[in-house]
Amino acid sequence: MTVEIFADIQQGSPEWFAARLGLATMSNAATILAKGKDGGSSLTRKKYLNELAAERITGEPGESYTNPYLERGKTQEAEARCLYAFAADIEPELVGFIRNGPKGCSPDALLGTDGMLEVKTQLGHLQVELLLADRFPPQHLAQCQGNLWVSEREWIDLAVYSPSLPLYVSRQYRLEDYIVTLAREVARFNEELEAIVERIRRYGMPLTTQLEKSLAMEIQNG
Repeated sequence: MTVEIFADIQQGSPEWFAARLGLATMSNAATILAKGKDGGSSLTRKKYLNELAAERITGEPGESYTNPYLERGKTQEAEARCLYAFAADIEPELVGFIRNGPKGCSPDALLGTDGMLEVKTQLGHLQVELLLADRFPPQHLAQCQGNLWVSEREWIDLAVYSPSLPLYVSRQYRLEDYIVTLAREVARFNEELEAIVERIRRYGMPLTTQLEKSLAMEIQNG
């Protein structure tokens, strides 16, 4: 697959939504991996499948959810990136979106030729807890490894920020075994997504057209 970097679009813009329309993205990698109580798909995974199916069929992005905490996080993200850049003595490269085949990600910055940056913001008491634990927060593993997989880069710095508290930074390198598992699950997710899209597109189709299409598929598959 070819890595496509959309460097000139801003995250959250109409162009950004268009670039990721109907595409499995690594901000939802944990959702794709999630299992239900019975070992099958979780409710959040099913919801994500249906959301992407609707985007592919309608050609329109789904509604984006926001709240005051998320809006504050967007402002603080820029602060965190500047703080990280100063501490690491590096100039982050902002990009809008990265696509690699049927998957994509929206990194908070690229670093040099091999690295990338993921920024998270959180409340003060959670930042204190993280600083005391001083270990990579596992809830961000899927997204960070997914970003490395999509971008084909070697390492990622996770920077977690809360105003007036120290910035927490943890570097992760590619975990190839984990990426193999993620790749398998994303492929399975995309197969299910294609099946849902095909089923919905046939919904309400005249019976004769459905039969003709089914017959054509059988002939094609031998």
